[in-house]
Amino acid sequence: MATAEQIKTLIRAHFENDMERFVTVALQIAAHEAKAGHASLAHDIRRYIDRAKQRYGLMPGVSVSRDLSDMLLQTRPSEHLSELIVHEDMRNRIARILEEYRHRQKLKQHGMSNRRRILLAGPPGTGKTMTASVLAGELHLPLHTILMHKLVTKFMGETSAKLRQIFDVIQEEPGIYLFDEFDAIGTQRGREHEVGEMRRVLNSFLQFIEQDASESMIIAATNTFDVLDTALFRRFDDVLYYELPDKGERAQLIKNRLNSFLSTPLNIESLADDAESLSHAEITRACDDAIKQVLLTRQKKVTKKLLVSMLAHRKAIYSKRRG
Repeated sequence: MATAEQIKTLIRAHFENDMERFVTVALQIAAHEAKAGHASLAHDIRRYIDRAKQRYGLMPGVSVSRDLSDMLLQTRPSEHLSELIVHEDMRNRIARILEEYRHRQKLKQHGMSNRRRILLAGPPGTGKTMTASVLAGELHLPLHTILMHKLVTKFMGETSAKLRQIFDVIQEEPGIYLFDEFDAIGTQRGREHEVGEMRRVLNSFLQFIEQDASESMIIAATNTFDVLDTALFRRFDDVLYYELPDKGERAQLIKNRLNSFLSTPLNIESLADDAESLSHAEITRACDDAIKQVLLTRQKKVTKKLLVSMLAHRKAIYSKRRG
């Protein structure tokens, strides 16, 4: 049955002639009824909506095209959890998200829902985007990355309208939806330099994610955890905080990346010390730089001197950026 908030939104949308919002909420109600086992009612709602679309074309009140190809990047990742180098506790939490999704119907039978709205936070290059790829790969779902620079516009109301369209797609097409660089819209309301339009966008996001009853998984990733609005946290089912890799993880990253290019007498533990303060992505790039150097100079293996040089180069680059 529709919630009180959905009923109020339907009435408001009707009298404001906002057919796009009306259709969005109606589809959310249909999805909820389908999940509750009321397939006939859900079918009727969707049939009425389809008839209205055929009658009115794009529907009155819809000002933004439903072609979201410039805002949504779809991929089919094949990554697995075993490829993700993170702390054991983090690995277990991600495994729990996967387990709950695979058994979501069983949870539903007992009035429970699986974790499907996840906030990922932490420094750049520590595995947040990789986690979204792992979730998609393990669950055999498409990964839709929302391009925030395309979503956020300078025109009044357009960003919220685009956001509503994205949540329509989330409702209609099950998958993993990644809002990368989420702080673009998730910044605390009332901050000194924040504009009113972005407050409205954030309020729209909070409303959409609260009402969403789809089969999709919504992932928000941010590098700036401390600027997010506190109202966001209770909308997410889980919050995962990523950190720079410890010595064991750094050693595993180097070993995995160099693979057949690894020199037999190479001291991985010593190299892990040289990689201290670098992120997962930075270590991976340093290893790739060393491999390319070996290929171009026709050497056989990556030497300690070469990799230490590449790690030092990465440290120099990112120390300037962080400074």
